[in-house]
Amino acid sequence: MDTFLYFLYTFLYTALLIWGLYGIRKQELAKWSSVIYIVILPLIYDNLILATGKWIGEGELLESLNFSRFCLHALITPLLVMYSIGTLRESGIEWVKKKWLVIVGIIYTIGLMVFEFSVEVVGLEIEVVKEYGVVSYSNVEEATGPPIMVLLVTLILIVASAIVWKKTKWPIFFIGAIVMTIGSALPLNIESGAVTNAFELFLIFTLIWTKRRLISGLLHVK
Repeated sequence: MDTFLYFLYTFLYTALLIWGLYGIRKQELAKWSSVIYIVILPLIYDNLILATGKWIGEGELLESLNFSRFCLHALITPLLVMYSIGTLRESGIEWVKKKWLVIVGIIYTIGLMVFEFSVEVVGLEIEVVKEYGVVSYSNVEEATGPPIMVLLVTLILIVASAIVWKKTKWPIFFIGAIVMTIGSALPLNIESGAVTNAFELFLIFTLIWTKRRLISGLLHVK
């Protein structure tokens, strides 16, 4: 079941990437909100490796492929901070267009990357895990608390999406951030390691949809 879900997620993320890039102009690609296209690539990779792990088989290759998943998560996920700032700027919210705010956002993003990489990747030991038909490599040590980097990124997403909703009357960005937050916090008694990933997929869907609104010029301060 989980193998099927990971294949499904891989397909859906790929479809979202194609939809997001469809008809996009070069000037749009140069904007900060376009980092969502970078963010989605590791998610395609992540789900593809989890889906095909049992066919790749235990060994150094699968271990290396899974280790890369942790590296990409640490280095790419913080880019959602710049997506949030970009969405605020591109929707016409004037006070966000100040250069110092972008600089603060870049420093914050790089800080999260360095923190996550140093805490979660440096010294990381992974071992084979066989669960719900999926073969992968995961952290030997169990998490002792909530993922700090993800919490700090989520906080920015919620704040930025609330501002976008208030200023532009577009609630989809906010709904995605809230659903992701609630879904990650709720203890679900489900015999699956993949089902909860649907919340992340929904978030990315709302972010791509918001980007499409920006591209079409339909998302602007009212």
